Amino acid sequence: MALLWQERVRSVVAIEFVTEREMDRPVRQTFGVVINSDGLIIFPYQSLDANVAPEQFTEFRVYLPGQKVSQSYSAHYLGHDELTGWGFLKVGDAKLQAQLKPLNQFTVAQSPVVTQEIWGIGLRKKEENFAPYYMQSRISIIQRLPQHTALAAQEMVGPGLPVFDGLGDFVGLGLGGFGQTFLQFSERDRGGLPVVMINPDECAAVLLADEVEPYWDRIPGNLHGRPLVWLGSNGLQPLDPEVARYLHLDDRAGLVVNDVLVGSPAASAGLQARDIILSIDGKPLPVLKPDRVLVTYFEREVDRRHPGDVMQLGVLRGAKQLNLSAILLDAPELPSEVERHFFPDLGITVRGFVYVDGVARHIDGSEHRGVIATFVKTNSPFAAAGLRADDWITEIEGVVVADYAQAISILGEIESDRSRMECAIVVRRGAENKQLKIKLH
Repeated sequence: MALLWQERVRSVVAIEFVTEREMDRPVRQTFGVVINSDGLIIFPYQSLDANVAPEQFTEFRVYLPGQKVSQSYSAHYLGHDELTGWGFLKVGDAKLQAQLKPLNQFTVAQSPVVTQEIWGIGLRKKEENFAPYYMQSRISIIQRLPQHTALAAQEMVGPGLPVFDGLGDFVGLGLGGFGQTFLQFSERDRGGLPVVMINPDECAAVLLADEVEPYWDRIPGNLHGRPLVWLGSNGLQPLDPEVARYLHLDDRAGLVVNDVLVGSPAASAGLQARDIILSIDGKPLPVLKPDRVLVTYFEREVDRRHPGDVMQLGVLRGAKQLNLSAILLDAPELPSEVERHFFPDLGITVRGFVYVDGVARHIDGSEHRGVIATFVKTNSPFAAAGLRADDWITEIEGVVVADYAQAISILGEIESDRSRMECAIVVRRGAENKQLKIKLH
């Protein structure tokens, strides 16, 4: 066992990176696994702030478990993959690569079973040189959530780190976000309140190897993970059991469409709100428990395809069964992809208005204009006037802002004019327009 441990620890690394923000440069750590001999590393993408542009993640460093942290290696961030939820790093140092043992060199375990003993690797914090430690448990249950997932009797691996069986064969990767539910009692609430406790450093859930190994080659071609496949069915919900019985769909799974986004492939295919999706490409949706994981299943089925692919949707509309053909597209620009600019003297950062901003605000495409405030410095003139992050700035100094370039031009003039004492902007917050007067000095 000692030899297995020594070899398999070589497949894990600690990762450190800097986030370049307006007022600070926080340093964060996460853990990753080496997947091939070219120095490719995957790590949980949720370690990164989704509201930050990927260009702001810098200075990636890789550390070997248990070695002095004075020794680290530079790494290049490649981007993330939407389907797997992995971020990808590449290390090019030949000395480092020689010390690593990629996961693809280990045998993949046969289908695990309940009660099987498995073990995993955890890593301590940086102040302890990311020392590796051993954990062990047994599989309690195996489920589709919707991915093939094993739940162990107790925490037995670090999030994103590998799990092995007694032979040292690769079983899967630790999956964070699962917690244990407890009842908390107090003098005020004697009935007990359910409380979910989550251990951020260890987990009991394992994403099994058949959900991992097939996707090691999904290396992003750019920082934003493009292409991002887009259908445009919004607010999907599992079919209510009572409604299913009324529609004689007791033994069928279905997803109710709450909304269809304007200009989307779903809209072009003729999908409508309140349609019930029953099948994909002629294959019925699977019956999964709990019902809510069916939404994730459907979203993954979209994500695993490519722009230009045709997705056949079997739909129930009233009493009619329809077959709709949706030609998938690359998704519209995301907030993290568009230009943004920080005005240090004004204390604000703004970015361009994108499609999803309009969706979130329930406005027609003809109204897409202005900019979004992404950062408002505490105690700055704009903060004192009441501007908040995520406010939609539609007017500046009485000018209706057409686009990002116009906003940058006007705000740049305001910042450079040292004699200007005040300015005014109009922001849309929810359904309300607010006029803010900013005292600049």
